[in-house]
Amino acid sequence: MIGLWLEGGRLELRDELPVPRPEPGEALVRVVLAGICSTDHQLVDGIYPFTGVPGHEFVGVVDSGPPHLRGRRVVGEINAACGTCTSCRAGRGKHCPDRTVLGIQDRNGAFARYLVLPSGNLHQVPDDVPDAVAVFTEPLAAAVEFHDRVGPGHGMKALVVGAGKLGHLVAEGLKVTGCSTSVWSRSTGPDRPVPAGFDLVVECTGNPDGYPIARQAVRPGGTLVLKSTYRGALTLDPAMLVVDEIQVLGSRCGPFPKALDLLASGKIDPTPLISRRFPLENGEAAFRFSREKGVRKVLLE
Repeated sequence: MIGLWLEGGRLELRDELPVPRPEPGEALVRVVLAGICSTDHQLVDGIYPFTGVPGHEFVGVVDSGPPHLRGRRVVGEINAACGTCTSCRAGRGKHCPDRTVLGIQDRNGAFARYLVLPSGNLHQVPDDVPDAVAVFTEPLAAAVEFHDRVGPGHGMKALVVGAGKLGHLVAEGLKVTGCSTSVWSRSTGPDRPVPAGFDLVVECTGNPDGYPIARQAVRPGGTLVLKSTYRGALTLDPAMLVVDEIQVLGSRCGPFPKALDLLASGKIDPTPLISRRFPLENGEAAFRFSREKGVRKVLLE
């Protein structure tokens, strides 16, 4: 099997990887399209330890698994939980201490011809949703994860800090709720003043410098959502979080059914984010291209 293999910070194309064998309760998925994201670059850069096939944004076809899924196009939640621990029994499977994570932790990912996931992680893609749209299900789910906890809607003033791929999806998701939504980015002017007085601020820069900007923008009593992950410590003033009574939420993986509904309805069209598509055989070149300035989403076929 052909696939991209990451080991010791080196990513290389291999053509003799074994086809993964599903365990009981798992399905074998033939990958049709996969997206390169910032987390994949962080793995290559050694921010997180990982050896294997990276990649966690995908759409594919089930080759073997439950009868109702065979031959169907699917997308998949990336956290494969044990199902029996306290977190799993409480419905917090993405925080299972024994979980594997597709292409990120102890489970080979989507930058190969095939992958395996628990059948319960898979969601059927509506027939009228193209592959190039469905491949955005995982990042869009992450972008709207905090909605149920915050309740954004009409009358709420929201700011997204960071205009990258995730920031774009977060902003589009907030607009659907009726929020008055703005996006702030240094790329639109390094001397641009930081706005203030927002009910909700979502930090998506992927850079520690994004936090003070987001903190400055949120009003007293407002909500600050942190989406960025990066290496190193963050400097903050917890006393002022207390004084201003700021609610701080961490947010990562989100609801696939909601993301699929948004994509199927056409309320969110992620395809303008696509910069280029590469065949898997040119995966190394795709990774290099995806690091270039101005490039957004790169897809592997």
